[in-house]
Amino acid sequence: MARMRLYLARVSIASLMVAVPGLVATQSPQDAPVSARARDLHMRAIVVDTHDDTTQRLVDEKGFDLAARNKTGSIDIPRMREGGLDALFFSIWVTGDVTGPVAVKRALVQIDAVREAVRKHPNDLVLATTAADIRKAAADRKIAALMGVEGGHMIAEDLAVLRVFAALGVRYMTLTHSLNTPWADSSGDKPAHDGLTAFGKDVVREMNRLGMMVDISHVADKTFFDTLEVTRAPVIASHSSARAIANAPRNMTDDMLRAVAKNGGVVMINYHSGFLSEAYRTARPSPALQARLDEAAKRCGDNEACSILEGQRINQEAMAAGELPKVTWEQIVEHIDHVAKVAGVDHVGLGSDFDGATMPLGMEDASKLPKLTDALLKKGYSDADIEKMLGGNILRVMEAVEKASQTRR
Repeated sequence: MARMRLYLARVSIASLMVAVPGLVATQSPQDAPVSARARDLHMRAIVVDTHDDTTQRLVDEKGFDLAARNKTGSIDIPRMREGGLDALFFSIWVTGDVTGPVAVKRALVQIDAVREAVRKHPNDLVLATTAADIRKAAADRKIAALMGVEGGHMIAEDLAVLRVFAALGVRYMTLTHSLNTPWADSSGDKPAHDGLTAFGKDVVREMNRLGMMVDISHVADKTFFDTLEVTRAPVIASHSSARAIANAPRNMTDDMLRAVAKNGGVVMINYHSGFLSEAYRTARPSPALQARLDEAAKRCGDNEACSILEGQRINQEAMAAGELPKVTWEQIVEHIDHVAKVAGVDHVGLGSDFDGATMPLGMEDASKLPKLTDALLKKGYSDADIEKMLGGNILRVMEAVEKASQTRR
């Protein structure tokens, strides 16, 4: 998840845009026709997205209906169907400053919400925990719902909690979110442990044993390299982009990309505008724009939902009007192409951060996904390579992690 708790007053635009948990679905001038060949390929492929924050809407937004086409946000069943999205990892997220039993409880509430969404929509959704489950769901024309815990602070320094999460269907855990845990350094915090502690290494080993993918998005660079030394299974970056293009600490350097390739893992590209564009990442509000944000903060008061929606509206308008650097969906393709060239086509996939971050113009929601396939075809990628990037690579990693776990029980 790109977002932290949002306060509209006196924040930078870069920080605010990271905080937005969902986008208004608007018609973008970046909309472009998709060729029949691209649409056919996209719908034939198994398309997997490893990071989505719609879980927060399931828990917090009264009346939110996943089965209805919504005017806000990026994810619902109709738009997933329209965009050919076959499998989605729902993020289980609690801010990093919430720890201990409270964090565990909130995580369990979100896990239950995902499982309940599947129960309520059996004609469209199926709970999946393996690559085989995803393949079967696609064959049955259902959408596979999976889960990933976004932040190791939610296990409360207890491997038993990790095992409970695994038993409930969680299939990856991001070792940190934006703050350090007592056992691992985050890319969003000051180093405190020089990477992974001894307990942190035990967490990685236990995840290998349980068949949970180790997610190195959000971690400090030293934590990343420590993890690769410990793990006996491929890792994933569930929602990270290329640091060579946008210098966010959350993104992967070229050396890290090559290390993931050597490990057999996969880097799933994050669509958040601040991780795609360096100009956007470093933007600051004009006085006029800040005034509009301050007024919205005053009007919303302590109503966080109001603050989020108003901030979203104002920032969307500012982007469209050129008050902020424009980031377009084609920049997602630039990151995919960069990772494919550095790490190889076997080591890149899709991890949107839908409903947790600011999408670029033209990728406002899941219905827009076929445009990525069209653009990759135009870049000269083969059908087989595009199928790998859309979902085949993460399925391969899941199978490898499952196999490694069976040999370590």
